[in-house]
Amino acid sequence: MSCDCEHDHDEMIPEMATVGQKVPAFAMEAFDPAEGGFCEVDLGALREQGKWTILFFYPADFTFVCPTELADLAAKHEKLAALGAEVISVSTDTKYTHLAWKNDERLLADVKFKMAADTTGEVSRFFDVWDYASGLALRGTFIINPEGVLVSSEVNFFNVGRNADELVRKMEANAYLMDHPEQACPAKWTPGGKTLTPGEGLVGKVYEALNE
Repeated sequence: MSCDCEHDHDEMIPEMATVGQKVPAFAMEAFDPAEGGFCEVDLGALREQGKWTILFFYPADFTFVCPTELADLAAKHEKLAALGAEVISVSTDTKYTHLAWKNDERLLADVKFKMAADTTGEVSRFFDVWDYASGLALRGTFIINPEGVLVSSEVNFFNVGRNADELVRKMEANAYLMDHPEQACPAKWTPGGKTLTPGEGLVGKVYEALNE
C-alpha cells in the first residue's frame, strides 16, 4: 500500500477504515484483464476523476467460492460502471498469480475489472479484513464515494459467498443519495422507489410516508 501523505494537517488519517470517514489515497499493483497486462490502481487518481470505488476483497486465487463470486461480480460490472464506479477485486496474491488464475479458471472468462495485489496485507489490515491466522483476506466489500468517504462496508467469513445484486442495489442507493443528501433510502429501496426525508414531521409517521 503506497499512501499519498500530502493532506491538510487538520484532516485526521484513520488507522483503520471507518464508515463515514475519508479513506487516504493509496495505490496497488494489479492485473488488468481488459488490457491483458499489469497496471496500478490509484485511489487518489480515481478520486480526481470523480469516480466511485468498489473494493472487493476475497481470500485467494485458485480457491473454490472465490471464482463464483468474481463471476457474479463480472455479470454486474457493466451496471456498476454505468453508475460511475471503478470495480477492483483484491487479494493477497501477486499480480502474476492473478494473471494465471484468470487464464486458467473458466468462471473468470468475463472478468474485466482490475485485480489488485495486496501482497503485504497492508490494505487488508486497513480495511480490517485481514485474518491473522491464515494471512488471507476475508470477503469484504467496500464502497468509497467520489469525495473519498467510505459509505458502505460488508464483511463475510471465508465460507459464505456474496450476492452482487445487493451490491448493485447499495451502489444505486448511495449514488442517488449523493445527489439528494437530504433524503434517506428505506429497506429494499431500488431506483424509482419512495425515499424518506428525515424531520420532525416524519417521527412516528414512516408508514404513512411510504404508503400515501
